[in-house]
Amino acid sequence: MYARTMGVANEQDRLVQQFAPLVKRIAYHMLARLPASVQVEDLIQAGMLGLLEAARKFDHGKGASFETYAGIRIRGAMLDDVRKGDWAPRSVHRNTRLVSSAIRAVEAKVGRDAKDHEVAAELDMSLEDYYAILNDTAGSRLFSFEDLLEAGAPAEVGSDHEALDGVEDERFRKALAEAIGRLPEREQLVLSLYYDEELNLKEIGAVLGVSESRVSQLHSQCAARLRARMADWRDD
Repeated sequence: MYARTMGVANEQDRLVQQFAPLVKRIAYHMLARLPASVQVEDLIQAGMLGLLEAARKFDHGKGASFETYAGIRIRGAMLDDVRKGDWAPRSVHRNTRLVSSAIRAVEAKVGRDAKDHEVAAELDMSLEDYYAILNDTAGSRLFSFEDLLEAGAPAEVGSDHEALDGVEDERFRKALAEAIGRLPEREQLVLSLYYDEELNLKEIGAVLGVSESRVSQLHSQCAARLRARMADWRDD
């Protein structure tokens, strides 16, 4: 029993040492989307706690790679730490929900992807004001699996860390993959470049031939669209 316990502990230590650079990479990647008051050292510290938790809870038998699982835990821990700072105005969170609801309403009526001007009209505001909301959202709230879980997790899911466990649910992952596959092509590309290729907003803008601000808007709108579409998952 002692030898088995030591073996598990040694494996956890190995994973933490091997993937510690992943924490730093994610921290700097997230930092570009956060206010100047957020310090990268704080993100790294929170991320290391997420990595430790991932090493303790990872189940090799479920098929997912440890890097994918750890990345979710690390980002979740960093987001938890940032949210504790309570730096985002209530109006920003309210507007985020309003945008998702407007996209959901428009798409229910037209049966296709909601266009920018249609969402603005649903919100009874100008296109410029709508873009301003998207920019505010981008500066204060990261798109993540956890954001989607706020709208789509099962009712019995409790805390943030328990919510992250919901990502492991095969039905949710399938529904999320399908929702991403139905996104407008440009929004899919933004997701791929940001999360898979780990490009920053400026670099994505260069690829798409648009401004960094426009990429930020697309990113925020994509998050809102996914949250709107994943809201139905609770009822499935």
